[in-house]
Amino acid sequence: MRVYICFVVFLAVACGMAQNENGKVVPKITTLPIEEGAVTVLRLGAGYTTSVRMPEEISSVVIGNPASFKAEHSEAEPRLVFLKPTTTQAAESNALITTKSGQEISLHLISAGQAEGNSTVDFLLEYRSPNSVVIGSARTQGFLIPEASSIPPPAPVSTPVPAEKLDVVGRELERQKAVSSPAWEGTELLVAVGESSQPERKMLLRFSVLNNSRRVVELLPPQIEFRGTATHKKGKGRIKAEPIAISEYRMTSRRLAPGERADGVVVFERPAFKESTEQLQLQLAEAAQVDRPILLPVPFTATNSGGGQ
Repeated sequence: MRVYICFVVFLAVACGMAQNENGKVVPKITTLPIEEGAVTVLRLGAGYTTSVRMPEEISSVVIGNPASFKAEHSEAEPRLVFLKPTTTQAAESNALITTKSGQEISLHLISAGQAEGNSTVDFLLEYRSPNSVVIGSARTQGFLIPEASSIPPPAPVSTPVPAEKLDVVGRELERQKAVSSPAWEGTELLVAVGESSQPERKMLLRFSVLNNSRRVVELLPPQIEFRGTATHKKGKGRIKAEPIAISEYRMTSRRLAPGERADGVVVFERPAFKESTEQLQLQLAEAAQVDRPILLPVPFTATNSGGGQ
């Protein structure tokens, strides 16, 4: 099976290089380390499949815009995900790949459609563990050798970090943890939107989650959507939802026991303007019920006057 995959990648690169001679596609193969909180831009092309290889088995794949992009994952190749656009028009979306150990890969998918001239398409994106090194060329080998490391001594009992030594996101997270009675909404999974601030061009939104069920809940990373109503030429309306790129998020926990609470902060770049029928929404979902997310409205203007407007 590994020989077959290498042959497919080689064939894809060969086809891409042949088309590049006619000024169409520039193929690219990349190897990256997994970095917490990083977002990788992945350039896709109409009529091409992009492969993403992880250093361990994959547990879930979520696409923000399934109408324009498709993800395929097979148990026969548990470390591979295949992504491709389903439209010939230019489109963007986000994608989240979660591994069985809990590692998360956040992708920003961009498809230029059937654009004229040269365009770069990522044929293969291979991730490696942060504590691993790659032997040989990243284009020809994918063997990972873990670094030898000694067992660290037991960590000392942690003490609260003074607020002045925390970064902006850390301070906002501590403020949300200090809220004793959030305005909960929901039934089994309770969610509360906290205050927001806007230092410079980034919006920082605080939130809390409470597991009100009798089972253990695993949460997916938070998402921000720009939702509204679009009107067709025939006068009929439809709901549109566009994902907003998240630059960073922090949560005290994503695995909640019954009755357990988690607090978080999400950082994103707010659109400069909106129509009266549009609004920002915070989306949270369980890993076991990704098709039933909880959506809560987010104020378009920061509620905390401490941040720049």
